[in-house]
Amino acid sequence: MTVLLVALGAAVGAPLRYLADRAVQSRHDSVFPWGTLVVNVAGSFVLGLLAGGTVAGAVPGSLMFLLGTGFCGALTTYSTFGYETLRLAETGAAGLAVLNVAVSATLGLGAAAAGYLLAS
Repeated sequence: MTVLLVALGAAVGAPLRYLADRAVQSRHDSVFPWGTLVVNVAGSFVLGLLAGGTVAGAVPGSLMFLLGTGFCGALTTYSTFGYETLRLAETGAAGLAVLNVAVSATLGLGAAAAGYLLAS
């Protein structure tokens, strides 16, 4: 049953990630990967909420598998973050590559912590 919950969550998270990324990126005339940043920070916040809720006893394990592992796992994307960061560096935008790493890590961890604290 757990595998089905994860798969169902991922089936929703992956297309949402693609659509959200495209929607955000289409609004910016920049090589900076705004879409990936937005989905990763949003997913980190949701995962923080779920983790805090689980610790507080308000989120059952099945919901954590569905939304935490499945949905957030498919919504967020470390591989695209890594790829886009390397592409920035390779195309001469090393400053943007470093900025992407710093901003993504800072906002992602901050969002997860905020969600966790809010739920617990």
